[in-house]
Amino acid sequence: MELEVYLKERRELVEAALEARLPSVDERPQTLHRAMRHSIFAGGKRLRPILCLAAAEACGAQPEAALDLGVALECLHTYTLIHDDLPCMDDDDFRRGHPTCHKVFGDGIAVLAGDALQALAFEICGEQNGGGVYAKELAVTSGSRHLVGGQVLDLEGESKRLTLEELRFVHLSKTAALLTTSVRFGGMAAGASEVQLEALTKFGQAAGLAFQVIDDILDVTQTSEKLGKSAGKDVDSEKSTYPALLGLDASRQEAHRLTQEALAALEIFGASGAALRALGNYLLERDY
Repeated sequence: MELEVYLKERRELVEAALEARLPSVDERPQTLHRAMRHSIFAGGKRLRPILCLAAAEACGAQPEAALDLGVALECLHTYTLIHDDLPCMDDDDFRRGHPTCHKVFGDGIAVLAGDALQALAFEICGEQNGGGVYAKELAVTSGSRHLVGGQVLDLEGESKRLTLEELRFVHLSKTAALLTTSVRFGGMAAGASEVQLEALTKFGQAAGLAFQVIDDILDVTQTSEKLGKSAGKDVDSEKSTYPALLGLDASRQEAHRLTQEALAALEIFGASGAALRALGNYLLERDY
C-alpha cells in the first residue's frame, strides 16, 4: 500500500478532528487553552490515533468510526509528554522541534494543561456509545499499573542498571500500554470479536516494545535536530536502555524480532490488516 499517502490522509483527518475539539484560544481561561493547543499542535506523527483508525479498518469499519477515540488518545498522549518534559521529570526544553509547554508557559500552567488534556480525553470517551467501557480501559492504561506507574519505575531506574526483564516491564507499562489501547479502541469501535481484540492486543504489545527499542537506539544515534527533542538524554541521566544493556546490533535484532511477532498477530485480518502491517514496519524503520 502507499503508506505515505495513507499517513497523510489519516493525519489530516485527525488534525481536523483535534482542531474541532480543542477549546478556542478565545475561550477563558485563554492562557490554559493556548498552552493546550501549543502542545497538541506542535507537530507529531499522530501515530496513536492513526493506529486506532487502522485497527478499526482491519475489523471492517470506516476510519471515522474510531476518529473521536483517536482524538482522545492523542489528548492523553500529549498530556503524558507535557508532564514527562517537566523539570521534575525528564526535564527537556524541546518536544517535536518546539519549546516544551513549561518553557513557554511556566511549570504551573504546563501541569494544568496536561491535566486538562487528560480530562478532555475522558470526556470524549464518555460521549461514545458504551462510553463507560472506553473510559474504564483508558483509566487502567493511565493509572498506577501502566502509564503513571511506568513513569515512577522510569524515574527510580535512573542511575541504576536494570535487568532486561525489568526494562521490558517499564516499557510494557508505558509505550506499549498506550499503543495497545490505541489499537484496541479501534477494534472496539468497529465491534471486533474477542479473537480480533486478542490479536490486536498482541500486536500492540509487541509493536509498542519494538517502538521503544527503536526510540532507545535513535536517542544515541540521531541528532536533537532530527529527533525534535534532546538527543542523548538517556545517557546523561544514566538510564538503562536496550542499547545500554544489549548493544546497538542486538537491540536492532530485538526490534526486528518484536516487529515480526507483532505482524504475525495480524494474520487473522487478511487483506483488511494491510494498513496495520505497514504501520508495524514503519515503526521499525523510522529514523526519528
